[in-house]
Amino acid sequence: MENLTTKYNFEEIEAKYYNLWLKQGYFHATKDTDKKPFVIVIPPPNITGILHMGHALNNTIQDILIRYKKMSGFESLWMPGTDHAGIATQNVVERKITGDGLSRHVLGREKFLEKVWQWRQEYGSTIIRQLKRLGCACDWSRERFTLDAGYSNAVLDVFVNLYKKGLIYQGNYIINWCPRCQTALSNEEAPHKDMDGFLYYIRYPLKDSNEHIVVATTRPETMLGDTAVAVNPKDKRYKKIIGKTVILPLMNRQILIIKDDFVDPRFGTGAVKVTPAHDPNDYALGKRHGLEFVNIMHPDATLNENALDYAGQDRFKARAAIIEDLKERGLLLKVEAHKYAVGHCYRCHTIIEPYLSRQWFVKMKPLSLAAKKVVKDGKVKFYPSRWTKVYLNWMENIQDWCISRQIWWGHRLPVYYCKNCYKPDNTEEDVRQSGVIVAKTRPARCPDCGKADIVQDEDVLDTWFSSWLWPFATFGWPDKKVSEEDLKYFYPTSVLVTAQEIIFFWVARMIMAGLEFMQDIPFKDVYIHGTVRDKTGKKMSKSLGNIIDPLDIIKEYGTDALRFSLISITAMGQDVYLAKDKFELGRNFSNKIWNAARFILMNLDTKQTEGDLCIFYKQTKLSLADAWVLSRFYSTLKALNQALNNYRFNEAAGLLYEFFWHEFCDWYIELAKLNIKERNTQFVLYKILEKTLRALHPFMPFITEEIWQKLNPEAGSIMQKTWPHVQENLIDRVLEKKMTMLKEVIITIRNLRSKNNIKPKDMVEVSILAEDKKKRGILKDTQSYIEKLARVSKIAFLEVPVSFDGVSCDVASGCSIYLHINFDAAAENERIEHEINQITSNIKRKEELLKNSAFIAKAPVPVVEKENKALAELKADLKKLEAIKYAVKK
Repeated sequence: MENLTTKYNFEEIEAKYYNLWLKQGYFHATKDTDKKPFVIVIPPPNITGILHMGHALNNTIQDILIRYKKMSGFESLWMPGTDHAGIATQNVVERKITGDGLSRHVLGREKFLEKVWQWRQEYGSTIIRQLKRLGCACDWSRERFTLDAGYSNAVLDVFVNLYKKGLIYQGNYIINWCPRCQTALSNEEAPHKDMDGFLYYIRYPLKDSNEHIVVATTRPETMLGDTAVAVNPKDKRYKKIIGKTVILPLMNRQILIIKDDFVDPRFGTGAVKVTPAHDPNDYALGKRHGLEFVNIMHPDATLNENALDYAGQDRFKARAAIIEDLKERGLLLKVEAHKYAVGHCYRCHTIIEPYLSRQWFVKMKPLSLAAKKVVKDGKVKFYPSRWTKVYLNWMENIQDWCISRQIWWGHRLPVYYCKNCYKPDNTEEDVRQSGVIVAKTRPARCPDCGKADIVQDEDVLDTWFSSWLWPFATFGWPDKKVSEEDLKYFYPTSVLVTAQEIIFFWVARMIMAGLEFMQDIPFKDVYIHGTVRDKTGKKMSKSLGNIIDPLDIIKEYGTDALRFSLISITAMGQDVYLAKDKFELGRNFSNKIWNAARFILMNLDTKQTEGDLCIFYKQTKLSLADAWVLSRFYSTLKALNQALNNYRFNEAAGLLYEFFWHEFCDWYIELAKLNIKERNTQFVLYKILEKTLRALHPFMPFITEEIWQKLNPEAGSIMQKTWPHVQENLIDRVLEKKMTMLKEVIITIRNLRSKNNIKPKDMVEVSILAEDKKKRGILKDTQSYIEKLARVSKIAFLEVPVSFDGVSCDVASGCSIYLHINFDAAAENERIEHEINQITSNIKRKEELLKNSAFIAKAPVPVVEKENKALAELKADLKKLEAIKYAVKK
């Protein structure tokens, strides 16, 4: 054994041991038929990413599970990798080359992609290096990238496969369009945000009449593309004018008033403008009524030639100009403040534009059926379970997935067009149009006409189209030579740890992909953790300036302090409210572990610590303290296993913290100091420390490894050691209760000393009234503990109540404790009397409340239970004070 340094130097230790673990291959996993596999695939961070608190929380949870399962005898594999992050990465590189006076269009596709690959080479591994700094036990030899050759093969294979099944199609639809990124977005990529806007009431003149019909709209600029006005057929206000013609203001185009059940008579005036090319609801309405589709915008959201006088203007500038022109013509009736939800690009936060565009889609309904069933049947379980309902609700209302993106960085669609045969039309589903060839490799000739004039589709696939294959494509699928053995052993994976915001983006789609291509679920459990927020509840973001950088915390407090603090304050499924001072918990705990281990190592004799615990336990008569700490360790370990197996990580951290600090350090080590050189004490100190280090390792890998190496220098890495197993025969609940009583008595004496300003070095005399014979016997047997830890020179044990002169009193575990001092008995009795009166008054109020039938009927059960518990505690306090009052002479 070696002694520890005075101070824990986490910077030196963290670098040393992570490199050792890597060098020794401790993170690597291979097929081992003697072990059960435990597998996690990392949610692949974007190559543009840098470590933030969300990453720190997510990956700490995964690392705890991987290390715990590895020590528990599983072949644990944590599959790492990164995502190419199409839109995000392209935006970053475009900003970079703009600074050099270039643009992607000036460079051209091939040259621009070279720039992106160069950027990825230079910066794309930043997040990986930071994950290593966090201590992540990933099998880095298996690291994947969603654009590497093997993975790209899987993506192309899936596209072609789904196309052949008729589950991928091309069609003209209203999609979410980002004018900034100039690409289509899926519904999940265009989250809606509530905004303060206006409802504009506009007069549309009836043809050959002085009358008007008034429509209400939030987007007056789109009126330039109106091709009808719609009313509900049941709306009596408009029955006479259905079928009549109105003149579209500013455009002088004639459009019809049509009827449709979709129109809500309660919205605005009950009459709505219909713009089929710029609104998803109007698109459907236009299809039903055979209306014209007039697109008035360019892809950058400036108005095109169909907008006539407003052509070339930005959409929002055009809105202002249109409002002014309507006012001048007397066609703007009124404007009202109006709150409404508007879609925004999830990457650049630009307001999206509903846009009629020809895109590629996946039919999701057929894929969703099996994915719903496996969750309903419990084959895939969500933790917390409330996310099951959220998942199923989304699945019930699932829409087709727009998978084409008008950018260059990503998997290019394996779609080719024959220039001679291909004639794009406006059909909704272009499933098998002549001249469209879907293939993994470029065809030499068109299969229809035989000509070689073929071009590839310019679009790339949505980033999530590659990510949904992650649990099996990372193993080399569909290449059987590469993947077959690994997939048989490691698939399906064990648990997915992720955040709530990508349940629909990623989790649901992975379940569908796994069932479609592997005929099995991709994972058994899904653990959804909360969002990391600041202490006021705001989500952390650069724009708000409330970010706490995990790397700064690591630099100041150490990785273990960061990890333990985060886990300790993260309840299952709840958001995390974070402030910098929260990390002091982990720092202080690290120091406590270090100092306790240092004390033990300084006092241990190696010869005294040898031997098997079970044999030692059977052959040795243990003291109360020795037997108690062993019992408490195994009780804690049993609860710890249950917490970890049910993903209650903060509970697990709390159990370890409570045991090590408040039981092992505060009590056992203090008691051990009384006979530190005895064989029993030495053996128990060693065993509890080394087993607790093993239990702490998944949470705090670096400090536990360093202490382990000093404690067992010849034993190898703690990572390779087995998880402690619960020894039920060492758990003694009766003995634990005895120790609890002893602790309460010592604490009570200490409190009485403090209340009466007795100096720590001064000895005191105590009388203890224990009418219960068993309790009295326990306290007599442990008298030396009380004397040493409470600084007591003499203890008198009483069987019956006695009145004393000059005592300060309290009650612990049903025993009356009398501290003999010279003090003002009258003042003490006056204080006690005042407390008795207050408690009696509170008891009366509680009893009246609990007798109130209306309260019992309306209050939730937990509230009533809480009130009953509070009443019981008040009555116990009253009994305690009355016992004290009797003992003090006036």
